[in-house]
Amino acid sequence: MLVVGANLCMDRTLRMERLVPGAVQRPRTADLTAGGKAVNVCRAAKAHGVRTRLVGNLPGVLGRYVGDLLDREGHDVRRVVTSGEIRSATIILEDDLRATVLNEPGPPLAEPDRSIFLSAVGEELSGHRVVVMSGSLPPGRHQDLYGDLVELAGARGVLSVVDAARDALVAVLPHHPDVVTPNLSEAQAVVAVLTGAAPSAPVDESVEPASGDVRAEAFAAARALRAAGARAALVTAGRHGVAAAHAGGEFWVPAPTVVEVNPIGAGDAFASGLGAGLELGEPLERATVRAVASGSSSVTRPLAGEVDPTLVAALMEQIAPQPA
Repeated sequence: MLVVGANLCMDRTLRMERLVPGAVQRPRTADLTAGGKAVNVCRAAKAHGVRTRLVGNLPGVLGRYVGDLLDREGHDVRRVVTSGEIRSATIILEDDLRATVLNEPGPPLAEPDRSIFLSAVGEELSGHRVVVMSGSLPPGRHQDLYGDLVELAGARGVLSVVDAARDALVAVLPHHPDVVTPNLSEAQAVVAVLTGAAPSAPVDESVEPASGDVRAEAFAAARALRAAGARAALVTAGRHGVAAAHAGGEFWVPAPTVVEVNPIGAGDAFASGLGAGLELGEPLERATVRAVASGSSSVTRPLAGEVDPTLVAALMEQIAPQPA
């Protein structure tokens, strides 16, 4: 499975009893790891027995260090060295599981660097059934980068799974990605843009709404994304489940109950499970069950992207898709 990371970062995960803004505090622990949604996709794929090849944008001195961290983890990486310096992300996890994430924007992607990155992905498509494009894009006028990558994949007969939000998701839809996987809040923000209710996608990164008929809202969003160009849309709604709409119909996959330790990265594990299932030749419904099991397993682990293959197998036996 090919994975694209256009805006990777260095993650610093801090754990403390309670974050007090404006105060000097000392976290109990600090973990430094390679970061970005695409990296979590690669980590989670190991639990499904699928080997990944990551095409990573790794600019600057810290970008080289992040590449070294990825090598130490055992990832197969195509390093694309562009201008600027890789971004960092600070993740603060409190004992009650409240998470605060500070994501830096990353360096802009200069036009020559964009061409280099697109060429690198194109060269790596051969031999893969699926390419997963996950995470934010570099700032600037490159929100259509995923669209170009979807076109490249389609020309090679490779399925495209796009896990993007806000403007990047709006921009990729006219290119007909095979599957998009936003959470409900992201999907509703994009639908607001598509219908003219908002000039641009609002910045709302909550996983699920606090109230309302979540299942009905998720299906409505999935249908709207399909109408806008996606061949299939899976709209995740956290602990509720996933609404799926595709050419073969619609279905709902409920999320199992698990003991939550760290919610960060659940969406990445979901996209990884989905991509892995499709890479293994599973039909969309079965791959979605795998994705839900993967995301659910992820939240039981302390670090983002960690997935327990034994738990995934057990959850896949428990999860039963339902008609819309």
